[in-house]
Amino acid sequence: MNVRRKKEMCEERILPEPHRYAVCAPDGIPIKEFYKEVFDEIFVFFHPFIKPKTIDFELFHPDTYPSRNDIRDNGEMVTWKQFLSFSGIENFKQLDIGLRTNILGLREQFEDRNAAILIEKAILKNSIAPPNEGQLPEFVMNNVLKEITNLGHNWLWIGDEFCTERKLNYITDLIKDNNKLDDGKNLFTHDNSILITTHWDSHFSLLCSDRQTLKHLVTTCNLEGFYCTEATEIYWSLSKETLEYIGG
Repeated sequence: MNVRRKKEMCEERILPEPHRYAVCAPDGIPIKEFYKEVFDEIFVFFHPFIKPKTIDFELFHPDTYPSRNDIRDNGEMVTWKQFLSFSGIENFKQLDIGLRTNILGLREQFEDRNAAILIEKAILKNSIAPPNEGQLPEFVMNNVLKEITNLGHNWLWIGDEFCTERKLNYITDLIKDNNKLDDGKNLFTHDNSILITTHWDSHFSLLCSDRQTLKHLVTTCNLEGFYCTEATEIYWSLSKETLEYIGG
């Protein structure tokens, strides 16, 4: 083997820093700090639970899980606030920790097994499917996409987790066929002014933009969640910080 070939094989390849307008904030750093000088405000919006209407609840298993279009057309959403009312869960922090516990997304010392059990009991008793982690929610996306078009945007880039691969999509096509969102972790406008992104093991997504646009989208689309403070991180439910609930 020649020296040049051997050097190429040993060369360490380091990915460049991601475009912050195109990816989710990582854990371990305040969300607003990560997006500083890119987005003014960030809203954490919860993924709703799924109540089947004309679709069999028994299909909600990995091998038979319904498509996004099937869920949109044959189910209805149950908000986190509604779920609290009949589950015995005390607040949104406990609900988030319970959901993370059920997917083994937390270290043992941070788990809440009681909350996880309460969630499982409420799900089975009411035939409700839990929200998916790391995937854009089925029910609220069309409202958000339609409102983004009302703001004058016609195209969205859809990228994978680290946005090393991305594809430009016409927003109207996404609204008609939600299944096109299956592989999307990051959606952002062509001018990089709006980002919708989801964390891989979280049951919520982030909506990022300037203050005026974000307030308009949150209000118009009736998103359930809260605005990030300077201290909010991805694992916000483990923080002692007090969160102001907005929407729902």
